Amino acid sequence: MVQAVVAKLLRGHPLPQADRDLLHAVVGAGRSLPPGAEIVNQGDAAQFVHLVLEGLAYRYKLLSNGKRQIIGYLVPGDFCDLYTFVLERMDHSIAARSECVVVRLKEADIAMLMGRPALTRALWWSSLVDEAILREWLLNVGRREPERRVAHIICELFVRLQAVGHASGNSFRLPVTQAELADTVGLTTVSVNRALQMMRRAKLISQVGRVITIPDIPALTAFADFNPAYLHFRTDGESEETVAYRQSLSTQTR
Repeated sequence: MVQAVVAKLLRGHPLPQADRDLLHAVVGAGRSLPPGAEIVNQGDAAQFVHLVLEGLAYRYKLLSNGKRQIIGYLVPGDFCDLYTFVLERMDHSIAARSECVVVRLKEADIAMLMGRPALTRALWWSSLVDEAILREWLLNVGRREPERRVAHIICELFVRLQAVGHASGNSFRLPVTQAELADTVGLTTVSVNRALQMMRRAKLISQVGRVITIPDIPALTAFADFNPAYLHFRTDGESEETVAYRQSLSTQTR
């Protein structure tokens, strides 16, 4: 399951085989968590770095009246705040949306990984991409029209899951309710439902259960005003080995 971590980091920076082996040794197998399980709560001591190996998790914050804002999704291969141990307390919560496999890493584990120059650069890249995603989400919620907000999130998750071998062709599994999408894009559940209906009528997406298919990817990305440049995935100069590695992951997760 560490393959998703390697696949993600390879999208930012090449990694020698020795670095990949070290990731496997340090990360290990992880623990399974059921849907809805809290991975970490706001106010908890920030002593572990959590890493999602399988499943979908999300970051969120709550207002005093109980209203929730989802502030990020975590797909396989994502670190939950890579340098969180620098802080005293967590300022947000993280929960498993689907069944997840999660690893808890100590500061010493991260220090071991940071002892390798190529891995250090790849981990810096990962943290900077997290910040870039947050900036794009702020723009999405603040300026895009309701239908395009929902479409943009769908496009982003498709590309991120595709990068780690968890999207097959033009389809992917999105285990997120309309209420959760509403909490993600700052809309009501009714508005999200209307947005999804509009995209289905326009044949921008089709949906069977939790599986979303994008019949015409360029059409959906144009509608959503989605440009994946902010994800900073390398496309040029990838070795044949790296491309084959990612394709093998896609085959394994079907």
